[in-house]
Amino acid sequence: MTQPTDIRRAPGSRPRLLDLFSCAGGAGTGYARAGFAVHGCDIADRPNYPFPYHRGDALTYLAHLIATGEIHRYAFVHASPPCQDKCTLTVGTNHSQGWGGTHVDLVAPTRALLELTGLPYVIEQPNGRADLRKDLTLCGEMYGLGVIRHRNFELGRWTIEQPAHVAHRGRVRGYRHGKYFDGPYVAAYGNGGGKPSVPELQAAMGITWTNVREELTEAIPPAYTEHIGRAALTALTPVTEVAA
Repeated sequence: MTQPTDIRRAPGSRPRLLDLFSCAGGAGTGYARAGFAVHGCDIADRPNYPFPYHRGDALTYLAHLIATGEIHRYAFVHASPPCQDKCTLTVGTNHSQGWGGTHVDLVAPTRALLELTGLPYVIEQPNGRADLRKDLTLCGEMYGLGVIRHRNFELGRWTIEQPAHVAHRGRVRGYRHGKYFDGPYVAAYGNGGGKPSVPELQAAMGITWTNVREELTEAIPPAYTEHIGRAALTALTPVTEVAA
């Protein structure tokens, strides 16, 4: 059962959401469509990010917000920490072929800081072996998208119902171990093996504001977080007003 939580907002404004490890704004755009005012943070320069953002290390920035009390300007936190070390592609094909390098896993330190905020939060990860509670799993077919792109979400201080997993309509288009397969979905990762063009990726993901392939392949479809954001705004109690 969801426990009521105050939604903090400046008078007359939308509730603020902190989008950590924000990349190009796939997650942030979905939350904005749901009704949040989104502020991002990413260590890389993200000129295509469509909202105000702080450039810097996300965990350092979050620790600063907690220490100064500025975190209480926010109602909700979304975090997509890097965990390439334990994603399906890394632990499967890449390891079996001896590909790839050293990756970091920031899920645990991200969770530890999010717990200190006292705010409801979401941690997002791809399928794999990340140490993450799979409170919610979403798939592109649930929203009629041109990608499958399963993503798992751990929810802190609130809950959401798991929607039914819609059956996939076929395969992901591209090469697998030297053999080409056709299908209704494109592969939103990598460059070779019959991967889609940038316009195909944009259409499949529902992302139009960036044409940078790396940003597209790292993003989650906005449809996912629009679904989460609408549920959060329904479940959480919009009571408290704070000064800007």
